[in-house]
Amino acid sequence: MFSLSLLCLFASLNALVRAQGSELLKLYAPTIGSKCPDITQNPLLREFTTGTQALHPNESAYIDTRESTVISKAWQDWLGTGEQIGYNVSVLSSNFSRVGIAFSGGGYRAAQYSAGVTSALDARDQSAKSVGTGGLLQVASYISGLSGGSWFTGSLYFNDFVTIPDLVYGDGNDRNGWLLDLELFLPGGFDVFDDKNTFFFQSVLASVVAKASTGIDTSITDVWSRMLSYHFFNQTTRANFFTDDTSHGAGQLWSNLPRSSMFQGFNVPVPLIVFDSRPSGTKTNGYTPLDVPVYEVSPFEMGSWDPNVSAMVNLTYVGTHLSNGKPDNDTACVTGFDEAGFIIGTSSSLFSIILDKGQTTLSGLKEQDSAGLDHLVSMFLNSIETRADDVANWPSPFNGVKSNTYIDTNTSWLELIDGGLNLENIPLGPLLVNSRNVDFILAVDGSADTSDSWPNGTSPINTNLRLNTILSSSHQKLPPIPATPNDFVSMGLNLRPTLFGCDPTSTSNPEYPLVLYLPNAPPLTGAKPVTNTDTFKLSYSSRHTHLFLDQVHTNTIGGFKPNTNSPDPDWPKCLQCAAVDRGRMKLSPVVPRSEFCTTCFKKYCYDPANPSSVSQLPNRVLKFQDPDGSFFQQHKAAIIGGSVGGALFFLIVFGACCFFSKKARKNRKRGKYTRVASDHETHPLTMSK
Repeated sequence: MFSLSLLCLFASLNALVRAQGSELLKLYAPTIGSKCPDITQNPLLREFTTGTQALHPNESAYIDTRESTVISKAWQDWLGTGEQIGYNVSVLSSNFSRVGIAFSGGGYRAAQYSAGVTSALDARDQSAKSVGTGGLLQVASYISGLSGGSWFTGSLYFNDFVTIPDLVYGDGNDRNGWLLDLELFLPGGFDVFDDKNTFFFQSVLASVVAKASTGIDTSITDVWSRMLSYHFFNQTTRANFFTDDTSHGAGQLWSNLPRSSMFQGFNVPVPLIVFDSRPSGTKTNGYTPLDVPVYEVSPFEMGSWDPNVSAMVNLTYVGTHLSNGKPDNDTACVTGFDEAGFIIGTSSSLFSIILDKGQTTLSGLKEQDSAGLDHLVSMFLNSIETRADDVANWPSPFNGVKSNTYIDTNTSWLELIDGGLNLENIPLGPLLVNSRNVDFILAVDGSADTSDSWPNGTSPINTNLRLNTILSSSHQKLPPIPATPNDFVSMGLNLRPTLFGCDPTSTSNPEYPLVLYLPNAPPLTGAKPVTNTDTFKLSYSSRHTHLFLDQVHTNTIGGFKPNTNSPDPDWPKCLQCAAVDRGRMKLSPVVPRSEFCTTCFKKYCYDPANPSSVSQLPNRVLKFQDPDGSFFQQHKAAIIGGSVGGALFFLIVFGACCFFSKKARKNRKRGKYTRVASDHETHPLTMSK
């Protein structure tokens, strides 16, 4: 039998679907029936091969201008004369390295780890600038993110690329920070039926139903996306969290980034967000195979560099069904589908693996409630008509593309999922695209691979495999890395910064970029760690977040000294050595590596012939120390009960969205959702129907 709480939750569905919500919340919905551009002059789709691969013209122009103006000066600001690392910057200035930074997935843990690393690389951070690591962020041309790393990336860009303290904690003015102490599912507290939680659920539902009512299929990912937006975008404060006074991030578009002042001034790297996919109509029994297409979103376009796809669509019109590059008619376009919350929600959509594997039993849930939950989920997912309930549903612009090689060439809808579900949890792929010519990559790894939730090299190992088997003609190779996670761990490479690719065969034309691996690691000082949290930890106290970012910042500016628990005073200069190394190889003749940098590389480079040992990193504490442990013990029952209730309410909200998707489809039996907007004006959002 269902418990009373489950019955109450189920009954509350009727109340939720009657929620009206404000007009601002409906900005989450895209606009259908938009006028299409003249595709003879401005094609919506571009196809290419590995031999004709090229960047979008706007991306190329932006990178060229940024590097020749803003970045050139930033290098000089960071390096000064270069004398401290044994170079003359005036000699290097004609060919600096092109830099990319990749932020991994891993939920709130990865978002905070990305933030802590970024603060340590930012010239605007006084401690980072004073030691010498601050400045690398300013010379970057690209930033890529997936899953939790995409949350950080999206938040950074849609908050005008402010400093990390202002981004995470708020600036005391118009930004209130991430508010991570407000739980993702139950921001109003552990009581599911608290008025604040009920209002929050209704507001989330209003946004998603507005989208569903256009006839575009929604899913559990849309609910997820709206919940994330309350924390990572700039319209939500502690004071208005439980009101509809703002859109809470709804309606902010990825394609609008190039119009922002930070882009107009060429002041920021180009952001790239990664999605994995599930072949349409299939189900997964775990992680995604490496041969399934991987997609990216830039501010200019969306698509895949995989040789089997090799196609990109204009981001402004993503959400439009295209067949062989053509819309159904000249008023069949969709705009506003590239909603920022939906982008980062898609990149972190883990529900395919959770729901496909039937993981509906939650820790602390009574047996009868577990059975009830399983029945409740089955009822929603099996009896309510929806397209794919456990993925992000994207109308496909790639119908008819690469008909001999593209697995989804005949589908009308793409099923997109978390960018790390093929076990490439660091988004290195976009930075390795041949046409981007990235020389130096920071691989920021906040994964939780080990039993203590530390990285162990699983991600770069899988990227290496995909590059060698699927992407050998379209992407740069990775440099040599250890073959197994056990090797990463035994060499201690998951506990400190490591450079890969220090000595390419050809110094004048290196066969791979230089990669700096920055894993989330225990404090080098031997202190107890607070950063190896669970991926599904959905709230952090303010104290925990401060400690988290402080530990990451300290590790990132500290490097390591073998056989000690002391920071390396030379590490900031060694980082500068790494950043300029590929640039010096571009010069003719090649500038020899300086004596100082040679010493740095002997310490920080991976050498397969002379591997390091974890024994060189003494007193590293691996077990997580919860800074809020006493609070959890005192409120354990309420936390578990509230989390369970929140998960159930989450599914109920999703069920309501499925209901409205079904209703919208019935309203358009006479035509596709891509008909002109006037065809839909007789079906306004009326949640009480």
